[in-house]
Amino acid sequence: MVLANHTAIVTGGGSGIGKECVRLFAESGANVVIADWNEAEANRVAEEINNQHASLNRSPRAIAVRTDVSKVKDVELLVAKTLETYGGIDVLLNNAAVILPKHLEEIDEAEFDKVVAVNLKGVFLVTKHAIPFIKRNQGTIVNMASLNGLVGQRQNPVYAATKGGVIAMTKSLALDYAADGVRVNCVCPAGVMTPLLQEWTQMQDDPAMTVQALNDMHPLGRPAKPEEVAQVVLYLASSQSAFITGTALPVDGGASLGY
Repeated sequence: MVLANHTAIVTGGGSGIGKECVRLFAESGANVVIADWNEAEANRVAEEINNQHASLNRSPRAIAVRTDVSKVKDVELLVAKTLETYGGIDVLLNNAAVILPKHLEEIDEAEFDKVVAVNLKGVFLVTKHAIPFIKRNQGTIVNMASLNGLVGQRQNPVYAATKGGVIAMTKSLALDYAADGVRVNCVCPAGVMTPLLQEWTQMQDDPAMTVQALNDMHPLGRPAKPEEVAQVVLYLASSQSAFITGTALPVDGGASLGY
């Protein structure tokens, strides 16, 4: 098991890609801390993991910590709970995010601030408070970016901007912490059939046409499944990718090819 005796924090771990990463990390031997603003969903996922996997020690295989990644007090509590329960941090997956599918002139300042606070400031805060302990274990950080951060997207300028910021931060952190043995990478999915994407499709004028357009934009004929993205995250989080750092890896079914 490639994450045996590791402890992983997964933000946004209560649903979607985050939930699949939690499941896969646990299957790969890790203890997992599920950080999510939705405490009920995080607890449900933790209970599922603990029912499926025996504890590696006296601590449960998974715990849930209610966390708003944009609030420093929440992040401090998340790190403290992780250390109290498991004693260290080996893997950090910064996955929590919100979307804002609107034209720029329709976006008010409060909406802009919220997306930036969760999607970009959240990566900064969780990394800032976890990195001293990740360095001790020469661990790994995986940031969930987006194909939008590489190529942009119509009617989603603020989300795309935050994901572009995550990509740039990933590359900078990879340089800063390489000497400490810490690798930092990010994953850039195109469409992934998560609750987040399903919510976005329902907000469009013609949801059925939007789903068909999502299928058509991927040469492989469909958006990704969350578990397919989770497999890539596991690769970057584990020693399987021991000589990879600073990469922004598209997982896009060919969507970036542009043909």
